[in-house]
Amino acid sequence: MSFDLKTTVQPDIELSPQQRKLNRLIEKIEQQQLELKQWQQAQEQIRQYTRQTLMPVYHELHAVLFEQLEQLWKHLQVAEFSKAELTQLDVKIQNLAAYLKDSQSLSGQQVHIVDDIYNYYQQHIEHSQARKNKKPSAEDIELFFADENVSDQIASEDFEEWDTEQYQQAREQARLKRQQEKLEQAAKLAEQSLKTVYLKIAATIHPDREPDEAKKVEKTEILQRANEAYAAQDLFYLLKLQIQIEQNRGASQKGLTAEQMKFYQLALNMQSQKLDDQIEEMIQSLSWNKKAYTGKVKIADLYKQVDADTSALKKQLKGEKERLKYMKKVSGVEMLMEHKAL
Repeated sequence: MSFDLKTTVQPDIELSPQQRKLNRLIEKIEQQQLELKQWQQAQEQIRQYTRQTLMPVYHELHAVLFEQLEQLWKHLQVAEFSKAELTQLDVKIQNLAAYLKDSQSLSGQQVHIVDDIYNYYQQHIEHSQARKNKKPSAEDIELFFADENVSDQIASEDFEEWDTEQYQQAREQARLKRQQEKLEQAAKLAEQSLKTVYLKIAATIHPDREPDEAKKVEKTEILQRANEAYAAQDLFYLLKLQIQIEQNRGASQKGLTAEQMKFYQLALNMQSQKLDDQIEEMIQSLSWNKKAYTGKVKIADLYKQVDADTSALKKQLKGEKERLKYMKKVSGVEMLMEHKAL
């Protein structure tokens, strides 16, 4: 049985501003439900498109960057460089190791090599800071390897400075914490409203107390739907059932009471927020480039962004392959450093 949750079921009743506001909220929720369903239907296709289009380039890029790391590390152990050149090499190697540390594209053996190199530099940083009797900071990491001009000598913008990376991680952790607290609060309030609506429906229907067999069957069906909605934590559907029951009883002939309006407004606002959070979480799980989106995101936007990111990765991959050719020889590394292209 289909029914309309909006309060416009009685054409002879003039709606109050609060009722019109409630109707707009209901329309918003219905649109959010439709949007969430569209994202759910599209998520596997988007993931498959990403795996087929972007991931092969991404894996190849990491393979090339690992080769660079190996070559530079080998040269650092056997060749002789000036103090300034050693500084440049240390910065480059440390950034490569930090970038590849959590890569999912490398083999177990390659990950072990990356971790060894990364830990080597971390130990040096900690040793340096131990002399000053303080913990290493993001700024200290940069100062340990380079003077004030070294940051300008790093060729690729894809390897962010350590302090920037740490700052971004801290911001992201804080954002996730706020989001989690917000979700927990909304979930608690929604659970209270869910139980309140469900108990009111169950108390109103009482199919076991209905002597009329036809009405008893109908009430049993409604209660079953209420049970399913409660189990699925679908507050929106329970509210639909409650209003339908009130309409069938003639309770809506005079419109919703102020108390009902207040409760529905609160409950539906929480439902709307929950849907927004679900849609946002879905988009975040499908988004390769988290920094690319501002405002409303459409499904087509993700496909376009995957194409744009793939194009950017291909361009970077081409440049890294050219750089790798020079890195295979000490003279090539020296030339890259001379031209500030390491």
